[in-house]
Amino acid sequence: MLDKVKVLLDEVSSYSPKNPEELEQFRIQYLGKKGKMNDLFAAFKEVPNDQKKAFGQALNQLKQAIQDKLDEGKASFSENTQQSSGLDLSRPMSADQLGSRHPLSLVRNEIAEIFKRIGFTLSEGPEIEDDWHNFTALNLPDEHPARDMQDTFFIQQNPDILLRTHTSSVQVRFMENNQPPIRTLSPGRVYRNEAISARAHCIFHQVEGLYIDNDVSFADLKQTLLYFAKEMFGDKTEIRLRPSYFPFTEPSAEVDVSCNICSGKGCNVCKYTGYLEILGCGMVDPNVLKNCGIDPNVYTGFAFGMGIERIAMLKYQVKDLRLFFENDVRFLEQFKSTF
Repeated sequence: MLDKVKVLLDEVSSYSPKNPEELEQFRIQYLGKKGKMNDLFAAFKEVPNDQKKAFGQALNQLKQAIQDKLDEGKASFSENTQQSSGLDLSRPMSADQLGSRHPLSLVRNEIAEIFKRIGFTLSEGPEIEDDWHNFTALNLPDEHPARDMQDTFFIQQNPDILLRTHTSSVQVRFMENNQPPIRTLSPGRVYRNEAISARAHCIFHQVEGLYIDNDVSFADLKQTLLYFAKEMFGDKTEIRLRPSYFPFTEPSAEVDVSCNICSGKGCNVCKYTGYLEILGCGMVDPNVLKNCGIDPNVYTGFAFGMGIERIAMLKYQVKDLRLFFENDVRFLEQFKSTF
C-alpha cells in the first residue's frame, strides 16, 4: 500500500493542468467522493498495525501535495485571466469619482446641527396622517377657512386620511407623548396639491421647531431665530419680523433675512427690498396646547417652520426649485466637495 501512495505522489508532483477545467477534473479525480484519496482512507483498516503510522503519514503527505497543486493552479489561472483582460484586480480603487450628499440633505443636516447646539432634539412622524394630527389638533376644525390655505392630497377619497401638508403633525404627536420642557425639531417631506414651477412643487421638505416650557416669550423666539440666521448665512445677517397669521400660533410672524446676494443693498432676487422671506413663526396657541394635553395656564411656547428648499436656494443661490428633484448629474456634481 505504501508503494501505491508513492506512485500517486509522483503523479501529483509531475501533473501540470493546462486550463481551469483540467484542474477541476484533477480535484475530482483525487478529492471527489469517489476519488483516489477516499479509496486509500477506506483501505487504511486493512493495513497491518505496525505499518499504520507510516501509511497515515504518507496519506497526509499525498493529500497536502494535492492541495498545493490545486492552490498553485488556481493562482496561476487567476493571474493569466487578469493579464488577458487587461485588468489588475489587485489595484486599489480610485477615489476620484466620489459622490456627495444631495443639497437638500446637506441643508437639512446643517439646520439640524445648528439647533442641536442649543438643545433641540430631532423627532419624526408618518407622512400619511389623519385629520386630527394634521388639522384639528392644530386649531383647524372642519369649518375653519384656513384649511383652504393648503390644497391637500387625501388617500382613497377618505377625508380623514391624507398626505401631511406640514411637519406640525409631528409636533402634535410629540406633545401628546411628552410633557414639558419640550425642545424638538421635526424635519421631513410634505405634500400639497400645487402646480410645479420654479418656485413651487407638490413635494417639498420642511423643518419645524417647537419649544415649550415655563415663561417662554416672543423675545426667546426672536433670539433663537437670530442665532439660526447668523449661523446659517453668516455673522452679518440681519432679520426682521412682520406680523402674519397662522391658525396654530398667536401672535404670528413672517421672518425675513437680509439678502446674502446683495448684502441687503437690493437686487432683483430680493426685489430690491434687501430682505428675503425664510420662515413663519409665532407663540403656540393655547388651544393647541390644550388639544395635546398640556396646560396652557402653566406653560407657554413658540413654534417655527421653514422650507428646506427655500433655505437651500438662498444658501447656494439656486433660482429654480425643480433642480432639486430632477437628479441632473451636472447639477448634483457641483456639491461633490460639500460634506
